[in-house]
Amino acid sequence: MAQYRVGRLQQEIQREVDDILLKRVRDPRVQGVTVTGVKCTGDLQQATIFYSTLKDDENSKEQVQKGLDKATGLIRGELGHRLSIYVTPEIHFERDQSIQYGSKIDELINKLNREQ
Repeated sequence: MAQYRVGRLQQEIQREVDDILLKRVRDPRVQGVTVTGVKCTGDLQQATIFYSTLKDDENSKEQVQKGLDKATGLIRGELGHRLSIYVTPEIHFERDQSIQYGSKIDELINKLNREQ
């Protein structure tokens, strides 16, 4: 039962944060950010929000992270209004490495196919 609740909350947080980033956060550094997943602790006190961007250079990665860190208070406040839970979890943004990892694997497979 508790696992079901955590999963449902994670989906709801993902949907709401995506919407908040699109409609409420005016910081140009976070434009083009896509929320790819949310991981909550079992007690629902903390949530790690995974995101990806189209820009891949180090400087833009750093700027996006700074923009998200600055908007964390606003996003958490909005979540508190939108979600029907007693305590809004502390949120932390983390870049999703899986997309980058997947494209690296694709690149290696394509390289192998060309060599054969």
